[in-house]
Amino acid sequence: MDLGLKDKVVLVTAGSQGIGLATAQGYHREGARVAICARNADKLAAAAATMPGCLALQADVSDADQIEAMTREVAAKLGAIDVLVVNAGGPPPGLFEDLDDAAWLNATNLTLMSAVRMTRAVLPAMRERRWGRIVIISSVGVKQPVPNLTLSNSVRMAVLGWAKTLAQQVAGDNVLVNTVCPGFTRTARIEQILGPAGDGPSPAEAAMAAQIPLGRIAEAEEIAGLAVFLGSEVASYMTGTAIAVDGGAARGYA
Repeated sequence: MDLGLKDKVVLVTAGSQGIGLATAQGYHREGARVAICARNADKLAAAAATMPGCLALQADVSDADQIEAMTREVAAKLGAIDVLVVNAGGPPPGLFEDLDDAAWLNATNLTLMSAVRMTRAVLPAMRERRWGRIVIISSVGVKQPVPNLTLSNSVRMAVLGWAKTLAQQVAGDNVLVNTVCPGFTRTARIEQILGPAGDGPSPAEAAMAAQIPLGRIAEAEEIAGLAVFLGSEVASYMTGTAIAVDGGAARGYA
């Protein structure tokens, strides 16, 4: 299937590893001109080496000035951004009683304000050209809260409300806004918690997988497939959605 992504300019933030990298690689395979950003220069260089022609920029998406500079450089070197994939590391876990104002403000800045600022930087050109895609990588926690992830469950719901509202405001200009909600996925963060995959799952991974109807955690590429589809021409009648990719883990329909 031709997704209509050839020569589209795609920016994937936090694109040096995990779901971000798999998503960037998916767009690259479709012939898009891909830019990625991340904080770690070594990981960024290694990721870019897997995608010939990829533009790799060191940037922290929790910093407003760095977002502005990074998006401006992408536009200058590759052209106006057609697809923005909003991705960032999740806020740290914690119980409500253990979280002070600084923790809440940091989580809001990282998860909500990074999405707002990046979209603010690319949206005017998308509306002018009457074509754009904003794809937000979120969490299945917006469908069914994950125990102990107080900050993530809360702030990601704010992002979901913002995205739904934005989708309604820009649909008339053919700018589509959709959210991908991954379940437990094999990333560096998960492997740090569960241990690396070996000949078989660790006891911790087996316990987690037992809660998932498909019986396993996801690979990053399985999340990336939807993120690429939603940025494509084929998804031209989809906006304001939040789609779980969780192996059936969330128990409700919402």
